[in-house]
Amino acid sequence: MKYISLAIIILSSALLATSEVNTLAEVFNEASVSGNVKYYYIQTDKDKSAPNAVSTSAYANSIGGQLSFDTASLYGFRSGVTFMTTNPFLLAANVDASLIARDNGIRVGDGVSGNIARDGFSVLGEAYLAYDYKNMGIYLGREVIRTPLINANEVRLLPSAVEGTSLYYKLGKTTKFDLAYYSAFKQRTSSVFTNIIEHALGSQTKTITGSNAGYVVMFGLNHKAENYSLKLYDYYASDFMNSLYLSGLYSLKIKEAKVSLAAQYINQKSIGNADTYFELNSGTYGGKISSSAIGLKLSATVSSSKFLLAYSKVLKDETKHDSLVLPWDGTPLFTNMITSNNLFQSNYGMSLNADSIYIGGAQGIKLLYNQKYDNLGLKGISTSLSYLNMSFDKIGFDKTQEDYNLVLQYIAPKAFTLQLKGILVKNDTSTKVDGSLNAQVKLLTQYRVIANYKF
Repeated sequence: MKYISLAIIILSSALLATSEVNTLAEVFNEASVSGNVKYYYIQTDKDKSAPNAVSTSAYANSIGGQLSFDTASLYGFRSGVTFMTTNPFLLAANVDASLIARDNGIRVGDGVSGNIARDGFSVLGEAYLAYDYKNMGIYLGREVIRTPLINANEVRLLPSAVEGTSLYYKLGKTTKFDLAYYSAFKQRTSSVFTNIIEHALGSQTKTITGSNAGYVVMFGLNHKAENYSLKLYDYYASDFMNSLYLSGLYSLKIKEAKVSLAAQYINQKSIGNADTYFELNSGTYGGKISSSAIGLKLSATVSSSKFLLAYSKVLKDETKHDSLVLPWDGTPLFTNMITSNNLFQSNYGMSLNADSIYIGGAQGIKLLYNQKYDNLGLKGISTSLSYLNMSFDKIGFDKTQEDYNLVLQYIAPKAFTLQLKGILVKNDTSTKVDGSLNAQVKLLTQYRVIANYKF
């Protein structure tokens, strides 16, 4: 796949340099340039409750963004590139590298906040050649995608991206089918596209799967009608696991209120060599991967106010690895919060760990209230307050986790967004690979300032 990416980059460069043919000249005259410049500040304070544990405080500043060039279509063909960059500054001794290059540091063994994890980087995040014909098309190269279990998850400075080939077919205006083959993944705090299975399992990839490399085949179905929508995704990760995602949403109007009801189901099972290996080494990994989760969501919008109530449950099976396995930046549950699975399960080699509502046996109830203030003359200003209560149906998981998120947002009429986020988590909970409990963080507080300009 690296040779395919190189060919795409060369082709894109050649197209950019070609102006002798009128049709090609028109393609580039009508090309689009877009991107964003983002400033991000984060401060994380942890009061650890384990014996002899040390409370920590870390922060980071960084500025960066993306620059994209996309050609117009010529006989159905189009091409594009996106450059991504993050540039930290004014760093202290204790750095929250989740804003910078945490994944780079973990991958090379330098730690989560060592010299490599705190170094800025630039990367060619997208480089693609696409062909569209009527209601179908093919996409080849690097791209940023947004699906339930492989996601851009642009909650830090940059998005995650994949490398491979994808096809789509549209059935009328309501239904879309996707079929994709992905061989590499770049996590949002990484400058490198690594093999997609290796990214999930790290140095244990060959031991677990029997190979140093692998792939993910994804099938997607999206159907959207006037009052309802359906989603179905299946992810086949070679000799590792198969993941199924289903969701449905129904909307209606009750007087002045827009109401929606949604449900979701997730099922994951280990397959092939990994299935055998996990069973033989259940003491280390908790058994075969066998995880299931359900979610329900009720939301209502009345004028400029929005209310949400969500519930999720990850089913428990103490003879299996029953936590959700999310290596590729998916945070799919309706109860997901800003700090839920907030980065670390999708770091290099960390997929078999779990966090908060994604732990086997975890049950969560989420409340959210969002308010816009345009009617009061404060155009573009909104506030969002959310609360999540989690209980864990496992021995030793006796402390309830509570998350509080407060967001103040200003959106300018054109392209500027400013967000101030305050986060408080009581008894922050995570698990080891075998499903046992890590020492809970008694109190985690986090503050973020995000300024983003799009062009």
